[in-house]
Amino acid sequence: MRIPVLAVGVLLLAQAAAGQPPTPSLHRPGSPGDFSPERVARIDRFLDRYVDDNRIAGAVALVLQDGRTVYERAVGWRDREAGRRMTMDTLFRIASQTKAITSVALLSLYEEGLVGLDDPVSRYIPEYAHTRVAVRGESGVTLVDARRPITIRDLLTHTSGISYGTDDSVAALYAAQGLGPAAGPGWYTADKDEPICATSERLARLPFVAQPGTEWVYGYGIDVLGCVVERIAGLPLDEVIRRTVTGPLAMTDTRFFVPPAERDRLAAVYASDQSGHAVRAPEGASGQGHYVDGPRRSFAGGAGLVSTARDYARFLEMIRNGGRLGTTRLLGPRTVALMTTNQVGALYPVPGMGFGLGFETTDRYGANGTDAVGSYGWGGAYGTLYRVDPEARLVILLMLQLLPNSTDVRVLYPNLVHQALLDPAPARR
Repeated sequence: MRIPVLAVGVLLLAQAAAGQPPTPSLHRPGSPGDFSPERVARIDRFLDRYVDDNRIAGAVALVLQDGRTVYERAVGWRDREAGRRMTMDTLFRIASQTKAITSVALLSLYEEGLVGLDDPVSRYIPEYAHTRVAVRGESGVTLVDARRPITIRDLLTHTSGISYGTDDSVAALYAAQGLGPAAGPGWYTADKDEPICATSERLARLPFVAQPGTEWVYGYGIDVLGCVVERIAGLPLDEVIRRTVTGPLAMTDTRFFVPPAERDRLAAVYASDQSGHAVRAPEGASGQGHYVDGPRRSFAGGAGLVSTARDYARFLEMIRNGGRLGTTRLLGPRTVALMTTNQVGALYPVPGMGFGLGFETTDRYGANGTDAVGSYGWGGAYGTLYRVDPEARLVILLMLQLLPNSTDVRVLYPNLVHQALLDPAPARR
């Protein structure tokens, strides 16, 4: 069952009669904590301006409160060159938004007693029994042994020291193994004709950039976690995710690859040029990617999924509800609390914020725009963004495909949502 959408009645009929594509703004005014229609109109103008100025080709915006749609809009173009308008059922490459879903898959196994958070990764991938760290000194870069094994908790919190191979101390070594920025964006594996465990095993032979547990380093850790999930479950990651997350939540549009018959639903990727205008990205790993016609073998738990705004909103609403959506429970409330509270202390590089088991957390009001304390979220390299505000009962999503992205649309959009909220609950604690 999909998340219900409010009717738009006369507006849609008038647009259909005029031959215009429906791009409704939906809001539910009235009670305390809801949205001001006049202030919601600012979100419309904001999105229109970014499309009209050609800073983005198009986007889908979606806001839920208490699981009900309070704002929904498809604006601009899904594929400008092909003349296809953006619609609410558009498919987006969600890149690192995949990480939270893979984390839930692992934690579902944790709740079954099949894995511990402090288990060494080498219990499931023996190649991680002895790893190395690149250390930069006055005489250059030396490789030293890791002082302790990498754990499952390290992978979930990005404290394993595993990077995307972008640091110049390791970049050449990563390139030689077909990893890092030499292989398109460092996180991209959709063109690889090998299972993710083969990639993870090769990664184990490369040096990492920090000792386990000492720094917050963003990288391939959740891809390695996806291999751990496969080894424990004895199934490919796509099947595990289908059984543990997307199937139970009826997320029918969330998959690692797009069926060829649905290729027209996939939004085109654009790139910010030197003037900040959106131009169509090229084919290949650094642009449109291999999500339709690729080898379809790399189920990358860190960056591989394709989804829609409505599908991903179901996932986030489950998390906001403490692991339950309707009558379907995926996780227990205490496990969700682990995911959504800071587990890395002061290691996270942004003051006032932290990182849980899959989500960035807001720990101080003002650290992340107008995010309330207790909010959490993340985004994806292609331009997608989400935030969850438990206190205001909100799920906020913005989906677009812009890589590289020189706009501030992802920074400003959540603030536009917050300013429209007439919420008596304090954002600060």
